[in-house]
Amino acid sequence: MIPFSSILGYEKCDRYLIFSRESALGDGFRAFLYFLGLAYCFIGLSAITARFFQSMENVVKHTRKVVEVDPVTKTETIRHEKVWNYTVADISLLAFGTSFPQISLAIIDAIQNMGNLYAGGLGPGTLVGSAAFDLFPIHAICVVVPKAGELKKIADLGVWLVELFWSFWAYIWLYIILEVWTPNVVTLWEALLTVLQYGLLLIHAYAQDKRWPYISLPIARDERPEDWVPEETPYFQQEVYQKMNSSEIKHVSEENRDTVDIFSIHSENPTDPLCVTVPQTDDEAEILDKAKETTLEDTHLLTIWRQQFVDALRLKNPEGKKLKNMYLRLARIFWQLLLLPWRFLFAFVPPCQIAHGWISFICSLLFISGIAYIVTKITELISCVTGINGYVIAFTALASGTSWPDLVASKIAAERQKTADSAIANITCSNSVNIYVGIGVPWLIDTLYNFIAYREPLRIQSAGGLSFSLIVFFCTSVGCISVLVFRRIIFGAELGGPRLWAWITCAFFMLLWIIFVVLSSLKVSGFI
Repeated sequence: MIPFSSILGYEKCDRYLIFSRESALGDGFRAFLYFLGLAYCFIGLSAITARFFQSMENVVKHTRKVVEVDPVTKTETIRHEKVWNYTVADISLLAFGTSFPQISLAIIDAIQNMGNLYAGGLGPGTLVGSAAFDLFPIHAICVVVPKAGELKKIADLGVWLVELFWSFWAYIWLYIILEVWTPNVVTLWEALLTVLQYGLLLIHAYAQDKRWPYISLPIARDERPEDWVPEETPYFQQEVYQKMNSSEIKHVSEENRDTVDIFSIHSENPTDPLCVTVPQTDDEAEILDKAKETTLEDTHLLTIWRQQFVDALRLKNPEGKKLKNMYLRLARIFWQLLLLPWRFLFAFVPPCQIAHGWISFICSLLFISGIAYIVTKITELISCVTGINGYVIAFTALASGTSWPDLVASKIAAERQKTADSAIANITCSNSVNIYVGIGVPWLIDTLYNFIAYREPLRIQSAGGLSFSLIVFFCTSVGCISVLVFRRIIFGAELGGPRLWAWITCAFFMLLWIIFVVLSSLKVSGFI
């Protein structure tokens, strides 16, 4: 049989991932195994993202006690205010955290490349490809996530415009560095300025949120919900509520007093006179009492930590019980089995109730960094075994996989928040973070080392392909943002709306992403 490497015209790859005898296997089989390993790492990223998002919610929900004294009556008034600003949380915790796989990968690539006058292409390629994945496929999914007819709009347009400006400027700035200012070269000052612009983004967005004079846009905003993300029901409470299907909410109206809609036992507005709760039986009341007792008992941190391991090994869940089709239930069990090793590993992450979620947040980022390192090694082996340009792999498969936390976080925000602010802000801010931090920090590491060791700048070997990708991305992103603006004008919201138009928008965004991937791949491969 003719070796895979001989067909594509490159030398056989002698590198390996775990065992030295891997190189004795056929190139095609090795590529298949490495792609499977890459996909499984992406599954792990999706699993740790859920834990990361939960810890981030606890960080954002943290409040502090403020005591106010009335100057006349000397009466003390105690109130609790949020420590975190919504806008700063979206740009720093949400955007930075969900972009951490790409950032970790780029930094690892830069550290491995220290001492080389030329920058590695894996990090920048992944980050530009990730920006395209964030903007097009994630927007496409968020548009169709709301229920049919449900509309979710950006409450603070001023903040979104500021974030959008810095997102577009990030890629214009990158093009200026690579093609205009110092072509194919990155100096120490250029890398430093790139990183510092992330701080300017934070300050400008906060100023817009607080409506500072002179530097904020005079655009009114709608009121955002009090909670950054509504709380989810714990697992044991979901089981309790499932047993109480008979406790429905009966909507009474003058037109039809006998109409009953089946909802959960929670009402969005319990004080609404049009909502009457059906009386509960003694058994149901007993179940609720037990649920409350369980809540009190589980406040002990060690108990909660132990429950994490129990939940990680649990294959059944409320969603699986609802599936009537046997094949769907088997598919769900198979998926749970795939996730089982990852869930058990991530159960070692401390509960998010400790230190307001900060320890869980940091541990989640460390796990993400570890997976990103493995992904880097597997990607290098795929490029070595198949002969495919590493840059092409970086902004296609690698960018899509490492952007999975962005996708999960935006989807959760689009589902659970009443506005579209965090879902869309995560996309635009992640793109900014990708450039200012994800490319800026690795370039700063390499340029600083080269300046100290060689007194030389950092050279970009594939600057032409990267610049071309930036131009294509910029042109297609204009089309994406224009569609969002038209949706705001026509439907009054960016996400949701009539189902047909939501799916048409979704298809258009996916088409833009395909155009970006195809044109960039052809350019790097030398066909354009």
